[in-house]
Amino acid sequence: MTIPIITDLTIARAGVLRRVPLDEDRDVAQVVEQIVRDVRDRGDAALREMTLRFDGVDLERFEISPDRIAEAATTLDPELLDALHLAANELERFHLHQARNSWIDFSVEGSLGQLVVPLQRVGAYVPGGVAPLPSSLLHAAIPARVAGVEEIIACSPPQRGTGEPAEIVLAAAHVVGVKRLFALGGAQAIAAMAYGTASVPRVDKIVGPGNRYVILAKRAVFGAAGIESLPGPTETLVIADANADPRYAAADLLAQAEHYEASAILITPSVELAAAVQAEVARQLEELPEANAQAAAEAVSQRGGVVIAPDLDVAIDLANEYGPEHLCLLVDDPWRYVGRVRNAGGVFLGERSFEVLGDYVAGPSHIMPTEGTARYASPVNVDDFRKVISLVGLNEAALQRIGPAAARLAEAEGLFAHAAAVRKRLDAPSPDPRDKGSHTK
Repeated sequence: MTIPIITDLTIARAGVLRRVPLDEDRDVAQVVEQIVRDVRDRGDAALREMTLRFDGVDLERFEISPDRIAEAATTLDPELLDALHLAANELERFHLHQARNSWIDFSVEGSLGQLVVPLQRVGAYVPGGVAPLPSSLLHAAIPARVAGVEEIIACSPPQRGTGEPAEIVLAAAHVVGVKRLFALGGAQAIAAMAYGTASVPRVDKIVGPGNRYVILAKRAVFGAAGIESLPGPTETLVIADANADPRYAAADLLAQAEHYEASAILITPSVELAAAVQAEVARQLEELPEANAQAAAEAVSQRGGVVIAPDLDVAIDLANEYGPEHLCLLVDDPWRYVGRVRNAGGVFLGERSFEVLGDYVAGPSHIMPTEGTARYASPVNVDDFRKVISLVGLNEAALQRIGPAAARLAEAEGLFAHAAAVRKRLDAPSPDPRDKGSHTK
């Protein structure tokens, strides 16, 4: 079993480059709707029942103690702990560049500006069903920490043997300073963070990747809590020219294909490279452990493909239509094409800047938009954890200049109480300049 080669672009657009919309997965959507409603209505009781049903663990207490989190960091393999710290440092260094500040513009008419305020409590979802992903906790929590979020909590599925999230997830929580970690997974964890229960505090925003159950749950609770985007099963789209190394192209495809429900696509104008990559995928599948090989083979054969494009310009156009989570440019001069990329979660430039580095240690958050939402969404970043509050502090001079226009517009909209609120002030004597609610410098 290997990756198919597609030479007809019409077939490619209707097949490998077409996603099944979330709305079409009605069976999953109905299950998620019931889970979310049950957790909202019954709280911890529903969480206990679902944790037993879905995870096979009977829990009285979901929260992991801070001492247990700290202990996990002391027992983790030292090299692995060092890797977590290195990743955390690189993530922090990158996200510190994203900081923006409040501002106020003072003039003779008063002041206008905005307050940039961090969110108070954020929830991070850390996948752990098929395999624990501690890196997702780092990639969610560190931008939040840089933004100044007061409290970061996390949920990750309990392991059957321990009733706790995986040991490495506990250690990652310690590394990033997450003091409240809950043994909860799936759609029920998202609902718990969105609505709050006796055990789980309600959060302002939920971030983190997950399977279709998690993504549909995030969409279902939006409004009760914010969400960053819909980062679901991973996607990678590789554009390669005739000079690309087929070993690297195949390795990059399989690196994402081993994730559950992943998509892995190569677009190239080179028929020779396409055949070489197809052979490499088959060969490298044999080198993987059985479980990983099975997941990757299923992904590349059912949700993957090698698409033959007339040239690299058409390949970029196809990538923009698809809007991949990861766009990898294995071409001689990747910088030549950066300006043409419109829709992608992240762009990886060249064979030494491959996507797996972005998964762990490159710096940007690996929580990126999937399902085509890269058309309008961004990777998790510092702004996801801050909100803007507008400041308006105008005085009499401003009122006299802009007030008549406000009144006319209000009347045009049939909102006569709005207009009256303006005209009453325009018609009134000027107030004592010492008695004003704005500040003029």
